[in-house]
Amino acid sequence: MGHKDQYSHYIASLFQDFTYTIRDSIHKDIPLSHGFYLLSQTSVMQKLHRIKQLGPTYLTYPGSHHTRYEHSLGVFHLTRLIIIALLTKGEENPIKMTYKGILALLSAAMMHDVGHFPYAHALKDIIKPDHEAIGASLIEQDKEVISIIEEKIGTEVSFVTLILDHSRFCDDKEILLYRSLLSGTLDPDKLDYLSRDATYCGVPYGVQDTSYIIRHLHIDHLGNVAIPEVAIGAVEHLLFSKYLMYKYVYWHKRTRSATSMIKKSVLMALKEHLLSMEQLINLTDESFSTLMLSLINYDCGKLFQAVHSGNLLHVASSLPYDKNNTRHQQLAAESEREKIEVQIWEELVVHYPTLDPSFVIVDIPEEVSFEADVHISRNGLPSLQFHEVNELFTPFVVDSFTTSLRKFRLFVPSFVASHISDPIFKGFV
Repeated sequence: MGHKDQYSHYIASLFQDFTYTIRDSIHKDIPLSHGFYLLSQTSVMQKLHRIKQLGPTYLTYPGSHHTRYEHSLGVFHLTRLIIIALLTKGEENPIKMTYKGILALLSAAMMHDVGHFPYAHALKDIIKPDHEAIGASLIEQDKEVISIIEEKIGTEVSFVTLILDHSRFCDDKEILLYRSLLSGTLDPDKLDYLSRDATYCGVPYGVQDTSYIIRHLHIDHLGNVAIPEVAIGAVEHLLFSKYLMYKYVYWHKRTRSATSMIKKSVLMALKEHLLSMEQLINLTDESFSTLMLSLINYDCGKLFQAVHSGNLLHVASSLPYDKNNTRHQQLAAESEREKIEVQIWEELVVHYPTLDPSFVIVDIPEEVSFEADVHISRNGLPSLQFHEVNELFTPFVVDSFTTSLRKFRLFVPSFVASHISDPIFKGFV
């Protein structure tokens, strides 16, 4: 059986075997096979119902209570559509896809967030390894999940964990292709979360034309995920959307306030040996909140309770992050910012005797990239990377995106914030 006949058989199976349906607010009907329906009902997947996709963002956008579970089903759905689209162009694909590999990719897509932390990215910089590695470990230790993947879905758990955890060595071209499909510029993860987050927050910025993008995705002759030059606007739109979502949603000042407060409360608890790193793994929003509120008699617990009650700190001052500034580079490290927080508190407490030192926070978001790694195919000519073709997203423009978004913020209680001037902050940063 040739590639074309094999791929036609695969396509038929991806329709005929997917007779279960879950209704989704974004994608409407999401078809699943019996095996994938069982996988969606496992304990490790059901846990994702209890982790909000955007953590404390609901304090700014009250509608953003959607969950990691919804998002995971969305990523699974878009991955299936992408695979069907690629299989229809199978003769152009230099990397042979197997049905076991496809089923492993779909399993990885559904379970890509099972190791995710509660409260969005508040714990991202604290817990090591990353959530993909944690998720892979959870999968290979779960007998129920292993049984379903291997006996009901019909693929190998080792394939699934290799696709998810990029820290594991792999030289298999098919697996590497699936890694790039699940984690890249136009990946199903981004296509789902940008549209889903924008919809639930009630903002227009993030919605993507997923059907158009999927229709044009293909694998070039070197095995790279590519999109034709005629569809380059889809990449531009995604990058603009990502920028706007970071500016107005993900890094909104109230979201950053809540995130920095949660992060500091956890760091304090760890430093004082009130918590261990192991206790923070595999939690839901509920269990994490219960854990932190159990420390209410300590400063770290009081700080977390303030977020839990919606009493966020206010921005007293902010300064753009300069990646060429040595001092700024130093302050990107958490330990250095802790020293500055103490020094600022020592100056402020003279005027505000009731000011708690744990309620003075210097925040800087993690580094984020607005570069696109997708290849652009050009009518028989060798494909080029996006930045080599696009005249708008030059390195300077991409750099300015990051510069305009990433900034130091000093968070303090409201009764202090209105009396602080930028020069005080500049003296430390």
